[in-house]
Amino acid sequence: MNQETPASGKKMKISDFQAKDVINIIDGRRLGQISDLELDLRRGVIDAIIVPGYTRFLGLFGGGADLVIPWRNIVKIGSDVVLVKMEEPRPLQDAEEREMLVLQREDRNERRAY
Repeated sequence: MNQETPASGKKMKISDFQAKDVINIIDGRRLGQISDLELDLRRGVIDAIIVPGYTRFLGLFGGGADLVIPWRNIVKIGSDVVLVKMEEPRPLQDAEEREMLVLQREDRNERRAY
């Protein structure tokens, strides 16, 4: 199975990718800049891009949940921006759901360490 990429097969450095603003084409909102990538090492593809949560400032303060944007939601990678198509993420319902997200994030961080 060959995965099409929005960048049309062009090569790009991670540092160049992280310097781009992420814009949601649904509402025109700036979501932030890419802080990390989720990789599938078995298939050798990027699964998702990660944008820091709204309440984080330079990664130092706040506990805002990171926004994980699946690669399939990327519409276009331009010279300055990454355009994505994302419906409004639903708000967290309760403390149990927030705890589940924290556990998922910790699991993701542990997997990155290997």
